Amino acid sequence: MEGKSLDKHSPWGIDLTISLCASTERQLCNLEDDTMSKQTERDTFRSRWGFILACIGSAVGMGNIWMFPTRVSLYGGGSFLIPYIFFVALIGFTGVIAEMSFGRATRSGPVDAFGCACEASGKRKLGEALGMIPVLGSLAMAIGYTVVMGWIFKYAIGTLTGSTLAPDNVEEYGNAFGSMASAFGNNGWQIGALIICMLILMLGVGGGIERAGKIMMPLFFCLFVILAVYVAFQPGAINGYRYIFRVDPEMLASPSTWIFALGQAFFSLSVAGNGTLIYGSYLSDKENIPASAAKVALFDTIAAVLAALVIIPAMATTGAQLNQGGPGLLFIFLPNLIRSMPGGRIIAIIFFAAVFLAGMTSLINLYEAPIATVQEKLHLSRVPACGVIAVIGIIVSLLIQGIVSTWMDILSIYICPLGAGLAGIMFFWVCKKSYVEEQVNKGRERKFTKYFIPVCKYIYVPICFIVLILGIALGGIG
Repeated sequence: MEGKSLDKHSPWGIDLTISLCASTERQLCNLEDDTMSKQTERDTFRSRWGFILACIGSAVGMGNIWMFPTRVSLYGGGSFLIPYIFFVALIGFTGVIAEMSFGRATRSGPVDAFGCACEASGKRKLGEALGMIPVLGSLAMAIGYTVVMGWIFKYAIGTLTGSTLAPDNVEEYGNAFGSMASAFGNNGWQIGALIICMLILMLGVGGGIERAGKIMMPLFFCLFVILAVYVAFQPGAINGYRYIFRVDPEMLASPSTWIFALGQAFFSLSVAGNGTLIYGSYLSDKENIPASAAKVALFDTIAAVLAALVIIPAMATTGAQLNQGGPGLLFIFLPNLIRSMPGGRIIAIIFFAAVFLAGMTSLINLYEAPIATVQEKLHLSRVPACGVIAVIGIIVSLLIQGIVSTWMDILSIYICPLGAGLAGIMFFWVCKKSYVEEQVNKGRERKFTKYFIPVCKYIYVPICFIVLILGIALGGIG
């Protein structure tokens, strides 16, 4: 990158005399031997597409399915898509690349990565303490997500037994969901979903996470394409397509449209200083991170649009308006709609199988950061570390069943943007410019754009805190 390096001191007066010897694997900390040992011991992704599919799986989740179609509907269809795609491109170009690069540079999770960033100034312990924020946030988010996955698991199996489509109307679906979502209302299914997740994680990065992503993500996209084709041939579906792709100038000019498009893009791409960073730490120096990040952003957007192309036209076939988001859409309104469609049971099986796959890949990503941290700090092997986190996950997720909505709101409003902002500060403000350039350009034939660091420092990092402030002010925008 052209231009002068950053001053020796950060904006907070932190001394940044960091060794940048090109022969080291961990230049930030100048710990050659330690890093070579970590590279040898750490599991890694075995292929480029294995890594990309795992990252796509971490990004594709419930936000794509139960929130994106609703926001497209509420904020003017194409009027929402335009700012959403803009923010996906911006955050994918900045935050996703940054977290992947930061993880690969330090070969560690958030705790050690933040500690490395602060080590040259003699404040490693402070960095590690700050790194615990995204790790604990990831664990707490995973615990809340475990509750949701219990619901999805029950409904997915229920499509096979017939119980999912058994209620006769929306009111009965609402009562069934209310009973399931109450305190200790879904224990067995919830534990079952967590066990599946932990069994995959116990197999390691290459044998578990990567293999699961290679199976689950292609299958997810295939299933949703099947649903989209089916819905396209239903009477009245064309009205849904008109609704999705219309552009309402008034809605496009509305600040609310842009605010919620920002929130949707930010949370959909999973920038929180944890999951994307830890996946990056398993990545080879030969991989081109900016190219991988572009694919993640692209396929995450495709997944969200596919969900909209299924759900909005399906609602249009019955004349219903899509004004309900969140769990209510997935567990009350859509099952009631699917029940009345031709071939409803087959459609329900395909739909909830796809939702389960998307949710499971996200759950795997959320649990990985705390598992890796337990391995690093307690020096445990993979299986015992998974066991420790599994016990915590089971106990706490059972206890929060009745308050999971509030639990997840607090995390998405406060912890996720804070974690992303802290990771951005560490990488772009505490680390030297030349160090960041080198990490981002590893594996590339040509240097990445010279605008990357200025855009990240002065646009992306402030955006993280803008998302935090807007979330507090508006009660959440993700």
